[in-house]
Amino acid sequence: MRLRRLLLRYYPPGIILEYVQGGEPKTRSIDLLNLRPDTDAIALVEEIQKGEPLITASCKEQVIHLVRRLQEKLEEKEDHKFYLFKVLRAHVLPLTNVAFNKSGSRFITGSYDRTCKVWDTASGEELRTLEGHRNVVYAIAFNNPYGDKIATGSFDKTCRLWSTETGKCYHTFRGHSAEIVCLSFNLQSTLVATGSMDTTAKLWDIEKGEEIVTLSGHSAEIIALSFNTTGDRIITGSFDHTVAVWDVGTGRMLHTLIGHRGEISSAQFNWDCSLIVTGSMDKTCMLWNAMTGTHIATLTGHSDEILDVCFDYAGQRIATASADGSARVYNAETKKCIAKLEGHGGEISKICFNPRGNHILTASSDKTARLWDAATGHCLQILEGHTDEIFSCAFNYKGDIIITGSKDNTCRIWH
Repeated sequence: MRLRRLLLRYYPPGIILEYVQGGEPKTRSIDLLNLRPDTDAIALVEEIQKGEPLITASCKEQVIHLVRRLQEKLEEKEDHKFYLFKVLRAHVLPLTNVAFNKSGSRFITGSYDRTCKVWDTASGEELRTLEGHRNVVYAIAFNNPYGDKIATGSFDKTCRLWSTETGKCYHTFRGHSAEIVCLSFNLQSTLVATGSMDTTAKLWDIEKGEEIVTLSGHSAEIIALSFNTTGDRIITGSFDHTVAVWDVGTGRMLHTLIGHRGEISSAQFNWDCSLIVTGSMDKTCMLWNAMTGTHIATLTGHSDEILDVCFDYAGQRIATASADGSARVYNAETKKCIAKLEGHGGEISKICFNPRGNHILTASSDKTARLWDAATGHCLQILEGHTDEIFSCAFNYKGDIIITGSKDNTCRIWH
């Protein structure tokens, strides 16, 4: 094994090792999820050296330097105010979803007009229209971190794979017997998963354009799915009140997470793949051990359906968004509610952390999006201007651009 180079990863904090083994280029990461500005960098690197043969004495100083750069990033003060940069009347018919590539240089919109459009964020110009679906384009995604491919899932029961740069359709994935309502790439960008109203999910090979396996076992629609970071597991959330954990290699169901008493609205792994969080129409959020499938905790407090849940990048906090008009932040370790985000005048359908994990963005039916301090629950800013409910919101990777999508049929870019 020979180390080729070291790369910084700011969110979540870590160092990527590029190395050669048996002539093959490979990468692995050292996750520093608990890094603090006051962590002793030298002691930390000496500890890393014990378990990582690639970090030799000759590159120790460089690694210490990288750790200190990560610490500087953690210390940066942020009092960024967002201002409306552009309003885009993206489609004639209603929007379904919006999504960024990793850097935020491009974003995509799906619509009832049966197309997906690719946009340049900096100029607000439409770059291309992806045409070919015969019904609503509902689920859309970039293959981040690469961003060179786009997947679209449609009510026409197919999923299509496209080139971001040329707009060429590489593959049309056929096999579902009902609408596709959710999809996701694995981080390795070798597979795309689709979830359907036909109660199944399917895994597709991006290169070959073939179905690899069908995940059968749910008794109702699948409306959420998510790969873990390493790509060996996928979870599916269903209207049958359960979440299933599947082995990606074999397509075998490993665990069924049983406990919710209402439809699942959202399900996600944390970064280190140890935990799963699920949100349900039963007004609760549940935390599960991802390896064993056992129930760890039920996070209560909302008085109406939970519509979205998410982890921060480091997997240390959980945020929940509810139809009761509030959002909550929980500590993943203590399971305690550390902040209540109150102020919206209608249900909150979407919630996400910024990459640093210190701010939270919410989208509501009250026609506003709000930015909150994740530690205190204090509202930092209200993003106003949409004339109908906002159903989608996202940060780019740097956390300095926000996109919001609304039923008023516009997307707004905020800088």
